[in-house]
Amino acid sequence: MRESGNLGSKQPENSRRHPTHTGWRHTTNIRPRAMRVADAKAPDGRAVKLSCRHVWKVFGAGGRAYPPDPGDSSAASVDAMRQSGVIPAVVDASFDVHAGEIFVIMGLSGSGKSTLIRCLSRLIEPSAGQVMLDGQDLLAASRSDLVALRRRTMGMVFQSFGLLPHLTVLENVGFPLRMHGNARAKWEARAREMIAQVGLEGREFAYPSQLSGGQQQRVGIARSLAADPELWFLDEPFSALDPLIRRQMQDEFLRLQKMLHKTIVFITHDIAEAFRLADRVAIMRAGRIVQIGRPAEIVLTPADDYVARFVEDTPVLRVIRAADLAEPASGPLPDAEVEADAVLEQVLPRFFDGTAALRIRGEARTLRASRVFDLIRRMPSADAAMAAL
Repeated sequence: MRESGNLGSKQPENSRRHPTHTGWRHTTNIRPRAMRVADAKAPDGRAVKLSCRHVWKVFGAGGRAYPPDPGDSSAASVDAMRQSGVIPAVVDASFDVHAGEIFVIMGLSGSGKSTLIRCLSRLIEPSAGQVMLDGQDLLAASRSDLVALRRRTMGMVFQSFGLLPHLTVLENVGFPLRMHGNARAKWEARAREMIAQVGLEGREFAYPSQLSGGQQQRVGIARSLAADPELWFLDEPFSALDPLIRRQMQDEFLRLQKMLHKTIVFITHDIAEAFRLADRVAIMRAGRIVQIGRPAEIVLTPADDYVARFVEDTPVLRVIRAADLAEPASGPLPDAEVEADAVLEQVLPRFFDGTAALRIRGEARTLRASRVFDLIRRMPSADAAMAAL
């Protein structure tokens, strides 16, 4: 597994070239550095909130005896396990999630992503490894400590809404707080606050059967946030929704995150959703994490042919942001500014009048037009990209 780091730094010498990207990704000087999974802080200084180290989950008869050697995750060792009749669903997973980060785990069905998130919360017991939350080993936590952590520190949202059909919206959202022993006035006030945050004011006394799918998932999100968790797990929360409603829920999710700044682990099988929501993405295949990086890093420098095939049809102009191509200013800063998180699709028209560079707002870095156009010319779909504008 490779974890990508700074886009502007040198690429490891043993990195591979991929034919589907040849001709542009190695000529833009946008290459990640090799980065230790154990880095204690994000580049912006945020501390690690959740740490996963060498986690395995092996299902099947005799699964408790597996893996026989947690330090051996070679293909031969994993194949031998499968031949013995067990299923290594998660293979030697290691990563850090930083405070306030949206960390998306993405993979196809059967890749192990949902099993992994359940290992992180101990909804299922890992076969081996370590999961640390704020320095506390969750796998060593007692049952009572784990219940307390889930009630006060973790929030969870799943694909199935899981609403109680005999309770109103207000009662469903307030249900976790009632289980904590809060007085009615307190849990009701908090439930109303969360209902307002997800845009369901006026539906407090509706029952789940009276709500649309998107509204039901909003109730699930509000319920998971009612106890103000520090760590938020979401397992394909929007995958059962229609495309338009799904897009609206993604917008709502990002709006909430700007307000609440939660530490989030989000599961999806949709690469477009992963790139739209994530600060960083981990891509899984057959139980393994094969690459970790920011969306732009994964698009521009895929770790292997599998990842390259995943991203080859990705609309690059909607993934790469101004900050991804920005460089330290070498002279006077230009007057014209651009937001760091503006995607190239938004930025590119500003260069059509001959503007040479834009300043990243609030930073001493600039985005040069020549660098943006150089990248686009080397894209396999350069003509289509320009035509789209």
